[in-house]
This record gives sequence, structure tokens and C-alpha cells, in this order.
Amino acid sequence: MIGFIIFLFGLAIGSFLNVIVYRLNIKKSFLSGRSFCPYCKKIIAWFDNIPLLSFILLAGNCRQCKKKISWQYPLVELVTGLVFWLIYLRFGLTGQTLVYFIFCGILEVIFIYDLKYYLILDTISLPAILLALILNLLLGQNILNLLLGGLLGGGFFAFQYYVSRGRWVGDGDIRLGALMGVMLGWPYLLVALLVAYVVGAIYGLVAIGLKKKAMKSEVPFGPFLTFSTLVAMLYGQLILNWYLNLLY
Repeated sequence: MIGFIIFLFGLAIGSFLNVIVYRLNIKKSFLSGRSFCPYCKKIIAWFDNIPLLSFILLAGNCRQCKKKISWQYPLVELVTGLVFWLIYLRFGLTGQTLVYFIFCGILEVIFIYDLKYYLILDTISLPAILLALILNLLLGQNILNLLLGGLLGGGFFAFQYYVSRGRWVGDGDIRLGALMGVMLGWPYLLVALLVAYVVGAIYGLVAIGLKKKAMKSEVPFGPFLTFSTLVAMLYGQLILNWYLNLLY
């Protein structure tokens, strides 16, 4: 029962994350004002704003203007609900679970925004670095480990950015790397980076094979980094143990 309640809570948070992404793009506050249709601008009634259920009942259309509702909305809601459920299964009803719910929300906003607009906003990543550091310290994490993770994560992408003059990664990846480091600490940061590059390489090969992308096509790396950070949060120790067993 608790797991189901956590899932429903995740659905509601996912709905709010969609609002954040949309309003960040149109430069409108997401802390005030009711939700509205992006096409006709009509206020969405509460019964048309129930996560997942309203999308199904409305057959994916706005009640007012009949325009198609993007599949982004139910997918983000569903994914958030499932990830919250997985976090709960992994860590139970603990302070760490609550902190990871917050981390998940931040990472999802970065994921969606970079995927849609090819941009990692400093207005999200910079405050998130400080927030992640404070929350992890409240959980009793070692400050030197967190700072080392942030320095290595940011430095790793800063090196690539300046060596390639921005061709390999964007400058937003530098701040995201630092955020990953203070969220995960050392050595889970390495796990996240390994997962990101492996998944990114597989995606690139598949996309090229299906002729969806060319060798020189621009692909935002933020979604791979945020996804891998979530994986490292949940299963970092398991992946690290598996990797070390291969070596020894």
C-alpha cells in the first residue's frame, strides 16, 4: 500500500515537473498560477489535470480546443511515479529516500529541458549544486567526498570543453558534472560517467544504424548524464562491485 501511495505521489510530482519545464521555457513563474493549455491558453479544470487519468479520459486532447496533448506529459508522470517507487523499494521510508525524490525531480527537469531545447539552464543546475551539497551533508555524507566529486565531475567536462573549444560538450555539462559529483560523491560519480558513455555510445550506434542520426549530428548529452546519475543513485554500489569483481 505504501509503495502505491509513493507511486501516486510520484505521478503528481511528475505533473508539476512538466509545468516547470514549460514555464521555464516561456519565462513564466511555475510557483503561481493555474495550469493552462499551451495552445488555447484556457485554464485547465482540476478534473482535467489528474495525472495519467485525465490524459486517458480526454484521449490525449485538450477539452477546450481539441489540440493534441504531447505524450511528454503522461510519460513524465509515469516515469516519475515509477522512479519514486524504485527509490522507495531501495531505501525504504528514510531521509535518504526523501532527498533522492528531490534529486530525481531536479534531474528530470534537466533531462527534459536539454532533450527538448538542447540547453542546460544555470538557473536550475547552479542552485541545485548548493542544495544537493546541503541535503547530502544533512544525511551525514562526508563533505570532502562530496566536494571531490563535484570538482572531478565539473573538471572532467571543463577539460573536454576547453580542449575541444566546445565541440565535444557544452558549457552546461560542466555545471551538470559538478552537480552529479555533489549528488553522488566519489566513487559513484565514476559509475554514473561510465553508464552515461556506454548508454550514449549504444544510442549513437543504433541511431546511425537506423539512419536517424549522422556521425556529425548534434545530440544533447544531458539526458544520458541525468539518467546515469539516477542509475548510480539506485544501483551504484552493485555496479561498482560488479566492475571491481571483473578486475580482480
